[in-house]
Amino acid sequence: MTKHRISRRSAFVGIAAFSFVPSRVLAAETIELAWDDLLPEGTSTIPNSLRGIVDHDGASLSSQQPESTGIRTDWNGKTVQLPGFVVPIEYDGTGVTTFLLVPYVGACVHVPPPPANQLVLVISKRPYELEGMFEAVKVTGKLGTASTSTELADVGYVMEATKIAPFG
Repeated sequence: MTKHRISRRSAFVGIAAFSFVPSRVLAAETIELAWDDLLPEGTSTIPNSLRGIVDHDGASLSSQQPESTGIRTDWNGKTVQLPGFVVPIEYDGTGVTTFLLVPYVGACVHVPPPPANQLVLVISKRPYELEGMFEAVKVTGKLGTASTSTELADVGYVMEATKIAPFG
């Protein structure tokens, strides 16, 4: 077996050449995820406690959030695309810059939030103009794990969005 040494100059040239690769080629490195991909193996997506009738007159919805069964770290730092519904948190003008990406309509507002491993806090430098509450979108960006809390729910993942587009 022959060993190959890479000089600093060769590495620099390779990195520089990579910056000229068309974006459609780089897009092939985006991993398309489904909500099940964020769950530890053997875990169901929607807990049974959220499948029935929700008592809106009882405790706050955030207090009814089911316990998370864990998160997956194998997507950390990877560019992923995940579809879901927008629950706005922060705006810049009329565009949303921070929001929860949730797997089903009404989560966190009309029904209790799903477990933290089914919520993604999305942060975007460019405001996204929503068509309406709970808009269905596809978000592309770097995903990471983050144990954080918002006024709506505990969240297990964070994504720095590079692209937000209507789903469909």
